[in-house]
Amino acid sequence: MAATGAAASSESPAVPNRLTEVSGFGANPGNLRMLTYVPEEVSASPALVVVLHGCTQTAAGYDHGSGWSTLADRYGFILLYAEQREANNPKRCFNWFQTGDTERGQGEAGSIRQMVEHAIQQHHVDRSRVFVTGLSAGGAMTATMLATYPEVFAAGAIIAGLPYRCATSVPEAFECMFQGQVRSAQEWGGLVRNASSHRGSWPKVSVWHGSADATVKPMNAGEIVKQWTDVHGLKPSPSFSETVDGYPRRVWTNASGDDVIEEYVITGMAHGTPLAVGDDENSYGAAGPFLLDVGISSSYRIAQFWGLTEQADDASRIRTAPEPVQHDLPTMFTGKRPPADEWAARGATRNQRQEAPKPGAPHMDVGSVITKALRAAGLMK
Repeated sequence: MAATGAAASSESPAVPNRLTEVSGFGANPGNLRMLTYVPEEVSASPALVVVLHGCTQTAAGYDHGSGWSTLADRYGFILLYAEQREANNPKRCFNWFQTGDTERGQGEAGSIRQMVEHAIQQHHVDRSRVFVTGLSAGGAMTATMLATYPEVFAAGAIIAGLPYRCATSVPEAFECMFQGQVRSAQEWGGLVRNASSHRGSWPKVSVWHGSADATVKPMNAGEIVKQWTDVHGLKPSPSFSETVDGYPRRVWTNASGDDVIEEYVITGMAHGTPLAVGDDENSYGAAGPFLLDVGISSSYRIAQFWGLTEQADDASRIRTAPEPVQHDLPTMFTGKRPPADEWAARGATRNQRQEAPKPGAPHMDVGSVITKALRAAGLMK
């Protein structure tokens, strides 16, 4: 479903692919693909950045546009991309609005967690430096990962996304996107606290949104901030404000003076990831659909907020051998789930993990709902 996603334009087949697919990372309850990027030189105990694309996008396309692998080359961290399959969602959106995909240990959230653990063990990742970011549906799924696995992630960045648990159905998803949903900070925060038994320190959160976003209403940025300021026990008003690359940045600090929440609202920007395309040291990526050159690189600024841009001493770098190319094998399921090819033939969006329809209830053609909604929003002809 194209909730929090993008229009129906597809990426160019000529987009460079720097990613390597990994199979056998776990039971994969969400039937997602795992891809990684490991620079030639990485830190001895590298950080891991998980990146989640938006609707209609691919992992390789989003990496090329956002510039994350170029940042990884420069600063020596490892990238993990989860990629959605059309068998799960016809627009390749992560299913952030389905309870079976947004609860701890289940569905897509469970698959991403398994990918993270596999990457940690495979590449000797520093467990205290695992991060997650995503655009649109990927941004909403980023909020899911931070809420359901707060002990795993040191920080996250939600770009043009929505608060965790804003929606638990298709109609609610459209309502959150196009109208927005206002709740108290305590109510929003309670949804995160109830997503796991975690009661330790919480991840830092970076929030990005365009003020002219017609796909995901900009008020969602404020609701995300409300959710996480409550979780961190912070006051509603920011600790300070400043201007970065011409855009307003608001920051909330904790009792120790650490910046734990930041918010960028990019003036005049539509739905997408903010980029600064150019040759200077703070410019990364390539403009394209939902990858918008507005003069600020969100990828670079997010990495900076997470502490990843502190140049590592060359002596601490180790050279890695090229990863073997692994071919994707059909994920087989037993018991509750069918084989992936059978799943694709059904043309459904994970109906087996939804409740069975009540007798006499009309069948919802999710694909038709998506198309109608996109046309109504002016995102598809």
